[in-house]
Amino acid sequence: MADGAKPSRPLALPEIPIPQPATAFHIPSNMLGLPTLFRTVIISDEKGSDMGTIKAVCVSDAKGVQKEEVGSAVIEPDFGIVGDAHAGKWQRQVSLLSYESIEDFKARGAEVVDGSFGENLIVEGIDVKALPVGTQLASGDIRMEITQIGKQCHSHCAIYHRMGDCIMPREGVFTKVLHGGVIKEGDNLEILEEA
Repeated sequence: MADGAKPSRPLALPEIPIPQPATAFHIPSNMLGLPTLFRTVIISDEKGSDMGTIKAVCVSDAKGVQKEEVGSAVIEPDFGIVGDAHAGKWQRQVSLLSYESIEDFKARGAEVVDGSFGENLIVEGIDVKALPVGTQLASGDIRMEITQIGKQCHSHCAIYHRMGDCIMPREGVFTKVLHGGVIKEGDNLEILEEA
């Protein structure tokens, strides 16, 4: 110890309430460049939740048109939503969009209703676009796996022509159905495992 230097004492920090849901990650302090006192990084974000709620179920009998809210639907394995034009043996059987993304878009002046973007399921409480491809989702008996995030927009939809933007091409999430069942507004949607 250098002459005149005082021995260091642990720093006393006030107790900070952590909002829920919160996730704690233990990171070696030397990676953070902080004293050993700081070893846990807590990230809290509603959009980071692993449980959400189905706000709307939407279908259409033709591709390229707005879907209509139906309240509930039957989802078949390796097919999709019965009666929806996008169902079939391919990688985009059921589409999802976050409720929060739609609300943000509405705040910019967009006049949209459930199904306007061509989404099948509107999910509140999960930022679905942030989940990696391969993530599995569950609602009751239904199991889906994310196969694609975003899509190419070939001929800009009516929303794009009115607003100059559309969120579905970059925030829409597409899934294939692993196990079917009935899904309805108000059901929970849970992240089973991330890829």
